[in-house]
This record gives sequence, C-alpha cells and structure tokens, in this order.
Amino acid sequence: MAVLTVVSAVGMVVDDRVLVGSPIWFKPLKFSFSLGLYALTLAWMLSLATRGRQAGWWAGTIVALTGAIEMVIITGQVIRGKRSHFNFETDFDGTLFTIMGATIVVLWISSLVIAILLFRSRLADRASAWAMRLGAAIALVGAGLGNLMAQPTPEQEAAGGRGVSTIVGAHSVGVPDGGPSMPLTGWSTTGGDLRIPHFVGMHALQVLPLFLLALIVLAPRFARLRNERVRLRLVLVASGTYAAVLALVTWQALRGQPLIHPDGATLTAAAAILAAAAIGSYAALCTTHVPHKAVDIEKELVA
Repeated sequence: MAVLTVVSAVGMVVDDRVLVGSPIWFKPLKFSFSLGLYALTLAWMLSLATRGRQAGWWAGTIVALTGAIEMVIITGQVIRGKRSHFNFETDFDGTLFTIMGATIVVLWISSLVIAILLFRSRLADRASAWAMRLGAAIALVGAGLGNLMAQPTPEQEAAGGRGVSTIVGAHSVGVPDGGPSMPLTGWSTTGGDLRIPHFVGMHALQVLPLFLLALIVLAPRFARLRNERVRLRLVLVASGTYAAVLALVTWQALRGQPLIHPDGATLTAAAAILAAAAIGSYAALCTTHVPHKAVDIEKELVA
C-alpha cells in the first residue's frame, strides 16, 4: 500500500486523465493510503491480543491479501481508463467488480474475527482495551455501510438494473456521480454522499485509540486524567459520541443532503449529540478520586 500510494501520487501529477469528474489516479491514492493505515492499525492491535494469536495471524494475513487484490483491480482499471466500482459495461468489468465485492466480504469477516479477539483479550489498561474494541466495532459498521453504495439507484432500477444499465450503484444520493465536489475528499457538494459514513465509520479504528493517547499525554498536566476510571469513562463517552455522529452523517447522506449544507433537522440532531457529549464528559470527569490514604496503602501492597 505504501508503494501504491507513491505510484498513485506520481500518477496524479503526470497523468491528466479525468474519470467521473475526478483525476483518474485519485481513487487508488485514497484507497492505498486508507488500506495501508487500516492494516497498520490492525497489526498493532493484533500485537496486543492475548487470546487466539494464531487465529489473529491468519485473519490479519487474509486482510492483507484481500486488500492487495482490491488494489490490483483498482489500479488495473485505472491503467485501462475504466471505472473499477459499479462497472458492468462489459462481462470482464462486471467480473472484476464482483471479485472486488467478494474480497471485501472476506476482508470484513476477517476484521470481525480480529474484533472478537480484542473483546476476548485482557489488557491491563481497561481504557486502552475499550478504545480498541469499540474502535474496531464501529469500523466494522462503517465498512458494512459501504454496501449501500453497491445498491442500484432509483434511476438505475427504472432502467432495468444490472444486465441493462452499464453502471449499477453510486456514491452520491439524489445527484449523479461526478458533479461538484469538495476539495481533497471528492465528496459531493450538491447531494448526499455515502462515502462519508463509510469513511467516518472505518476510521474509528484510529480515532478512538488516538483519543485515549491524547488523554494519556495530558494526564501529567491534569490530575483527573491520571485516574484510569476517568479515562475509561471518557473513552466510553467518546465512543458513544462517535457512533452517534456516524448515524447522523449516514442519515444525512441517505436524505440526499450535502455534508456542508445541513438543514434544520441535521443541525438539531448535531446539537443534541454535542450536548450529550458535553454532559457525558462532565459526568466522567466528576468520577470520585481514590483517597490519598488508599493510594498509599496500595503502594505499600505493591512494594
């Protein structure tokens, strides 16, 4: 994935072809970087697992292999100047997309196995354990939401669906793919975009452990964060908030609403999530501290 990221970046510079309103090498660039980060994070989590290490090794290896197959097809289609996703223009294109769908299902199942191993493993730091477990669980939901993009749009269904339409599935909701989009991400600015919940969900795998890391870094400056119970509760609040945001952006996309143009209902839901997160964080920080005498007794017992 690291090599493909570099190759795709070079392709963005030297190849001026455009496909569905986007530079043709943009998709392999995003996918190779994202899958590389996904694989590195899973590898780190597997190194901490205390149960089923052999099963974890196999699951991690399958994730790597299926991710590689996915990128071979995406890159190959870029070289051919063809769409990799939703493409049934020819039998060959349709077969490639079907293979991609199968590899993603296998990758998802392997990631599920890793998540189960994380739930079964016992780590000394409960906050770390739950940051990884809930990050993996939310990432599975986000990956599963990618299936929404493979469903035919109402227009495609009206045209007869697969076997009649050359394109079956779409990123956008309410508008055709390839329209005006946000810089860097390529997300639609005129309609809903199902890539948003897919992206938000999958990267819970990194965001929640990084959130805990931030709490640990800040602990020397803020006494309350030195309490493991406080960190655990803050991780649980952050996980709940993240899951709520994932539900919100999914709902927004399915209604054909651009991320940057929320309506009153979306803003109200976002405000409710923010208020719940603030209340939850305040409650977590108000966790009773262990008395100094109890700390001294614990130190003596450890000694």
